[in-house]
Amino acid sequence: MDNQKNQLKNDTQTGDIARRDLVAFSVAAGLAANAGSASAAGHDVVETDVEIKTPDGTCDAAFIHPKTGAHPGVLIWPDAFGLRPSMREIGKRIAAEGYSVLVPNPFYRKGKAPFFTDASSVNFQTDRPKIQPLMDSATAPGNAEKDAVAYVGFLDAQKEVNKAKKIGTQGYCMGGPLVVRTAATVPNRIGAGASFHGGGLVTDSPNSPHLLAPKIKARMYFGVASNDDERQPDAKDKLKEAFAAAKVRAEIEVYSGALHGWCVPDMPMQNGAPIYNKPAAERAWGKLVALYKAALA
Repeated sequence: MDNQKNQLKNDTQTGDIARRDLVAFSVAAGLAANAGSASAAGHDVVETDVEIKTPDGTCDAAFIHPKTGAHPGVLIWPDAFGLRPSMREIGKRIAAEGYSVLVPNPFYRKGKAPFFTDASSVNFQTDRPKIQPLMDSATAPGNAEKDAVAYVGFLDAQKEVNKAKKIGTQGYCMGGPLVVRTAATVPNRIGAGASFHGGGLVTDSPNSPHLLAPKIKARMYFGVASNDDERQPDAKDKLKEAFAAAKVRAEIEVYSGALHGWCVPDMPMQNGAPIYNKPAAERAWGKLVALYKAALA
């Protein structure tokens, strides 16, 4: 929980109006860049709003896939601000690479998305009472595991998903540990998992995500924010040790100078500067695409 609170503070720091104007400009530029890259990837994509039955209710989600053909499935776990335009854009971009992508509302137990449309406008002091219960609803013991089964089942039921191929899953901030739980819960279907600035990957809990390594068959990638590494410098070593002991192929990489949340274009400001770091985000994107090409082929 301490890790989640630290993560939440990073996700929700904001500046004054002038700073928000700068963030809005950065978000627009980042999303435009993503859209351009998606087009360059060569697949026109279709986006549909869907509903998925789970043991706890009905989850609203975005299903995004190339216009033609069947492709490997991908599950995206959003960050603490949930399903919103920036997460849909990430889904469109990876779909344009040749994947059929599900981006669920992880907070469906609390209502329909979006709870936030633009994370850059979040104010930690006023919005934390709203955000923490949302996060808790997704990360409560057993919830991610139930959801993972439902989401993978949805993907496997779609004609646009090639069931002969493994499924990939990627997550941001809060979504990082959920990637690990997904890979451990549905090991025979998940072929690749990527966590970007994941919070709470290594904890003292007997249910810590890193302890699930022996249950995982997927190839894994962990992109670690520099300030997360500063706060918990032994986490990367424990991750490496856990996956090495389980004989699971995993790469753990610290992104020097990249702050928690650096991959998502609509992150708030921190200390007067945008958290979103386009060069580091593009480097991470390259790692993600390479991972999927290698593990979902």
